[in-house]
Amino acid sequence: MAESQAARGVAPSDLGSYQHAVRLVLTNDIITEERPRAGALAAVLRWADLIARDFAELLGYATVATARQVRLVRRLDTVDPTQRSIFVARSGRPFDRRRLAYLCLVLAVFQRSRIEISLADLVRALGPTANAISGLRFDATITEHKRAVVDVLDWLTDHGALRLSDGSAETWERDTERGDALYDIDHDIAAALFRPARPIQQLSGAVGLLDIADVSTKRSAQREAAARRARRLLLEHPVLYYATLDADTAAALRSSDLAENLARLTGLVVERRAEGVMLVDPTGRFTDRPFPGRGGAVNRAAGLLLAKVADLLDDPDTGPAVTRMVVPSALDDLQDIVERIDAGLNVVPRGLPAEVYSPQADPVEPLEAPFIERGRLETMLAELYSEFGAASFTAQWQYDQAGLLDAATRLLDDLRLIRRRPGGAVILPAAARYRNITAALPEGARHDGQSAFTLEFSPEGTA
Repeated sequence: MAESQAARGVAPSDLGSYQHAVRLVLTNDIITEERPRAGALAAVLRWADLIARDFAELLGYATVATARQVRLVRRLDTVDPTQRSIFVARSGRPFDRRRLAYLCLVLAVFQRSRIEISLADLVRALGPTANAISGLRFDATITEHKRAVVDVLDWLTDHGALRLSDGSAETWERDTERGDALYDIDHDIAAALFRPARPIQQLSGAVGLLDIADVSTKRSAQREAAARRARRLLLEHPVLYYATLDADTAAALRSSDLAENLARLTGLVVERRAEGVMLVDPTGRFTDRPFPGRGGAVNRAAGLLLAKVADLLDDPDTGPAVTRMVVPSALDDLQDIVERIDAGLNVVPRGLPAEVYSPQADPVEPLEAPFIERGRLETMLAELYSEFGAASFTAQWQYDQAGLLDAATRLLDDLRLIRRRPGGAVILPAAARYRNITAALPEGARHDGQSAFTLEFSPEGTA
């Protein structure tokens, strides 16, 4: 079946504007008059009908657009730890299980409210519901419970579901007897923020989170479903490797039309290599984790570590031989995280549908990549500290090399440039793009003894 062309009917002179609107929808959980910035809603609403058509045909996504908001309803093909990144407190701390549970319960309280609610009334409604859930609880005398409620209310305020009209949540947190706050509720946005595909209480396990439609017995329908899955995965993940995917998805991804069509939809650049396909954003705006470039010590350390690793792989005679390790398949990763979620929920694990996640029909060599031991990575980071000075890595990390190494490798794992494994890390082929990365120390970059260096690199393909 031929690819349905993205942006049909969009004039060449308007294509950039359309692609900008598409990127806004894909990178923001909700778009309002104030979020993510003024003018974004108008930029998207101009193209709302065409975006809805393209997302439905190419991705199977639904777009909910009104005069006041735009919300993308995704289909979930897989589960990975980075999907929690949209739930973050103002402090930058990711929501834990308590905050996620409180968020759902607070949204449920809104359904029984009118246009405003006081914080005191909200916690009075929240308490009995939370205390009825084993292992959750809410106690207004416990500081962590109060802080979790404040984080949830701040998140809802930042997303436009609440508007503070009087008082302060922080004052209530310090003194629940005297402090209070009054919020106006935007029920439309509150409803848009929580749109589960099916009632949560009906899920029997983590597999129920996946939006797996019944697959037709017709081969043409199966191929189209696989193509939509490949498009979704390529948009949601930095890079895809053929050898780690199921047979139908890998076959769809090998079509040059598929990736080129996504490039036309989004304005991104296709990089196709022997191992797989990557969509690259030269502007650095189509991601929640910009890399490389200016950033904190973690970003810089991660980039410089990749350069050190590249030097080692280019000249393996400088130390002990580098071993290679099989990279887990996407199916193995999904099965592992589903089983861990089910174990935490104390339910019987369910298997993944074989008709959707089909194995490779023709046996292929698994993807193997170099494995760098933790000790080598520690040595590389110590060399960077010696080269640039400990103060260059900010006061937070100058005395904590082990903590910085953990944070840097976690970032690289989120970007799928490495895979963290017990005892070290597997270096994935896409990391070779950054083999020429260097630290630039501009004149006058030192402030209070710290070097504010940025990263520069020349993209380079894999072998």
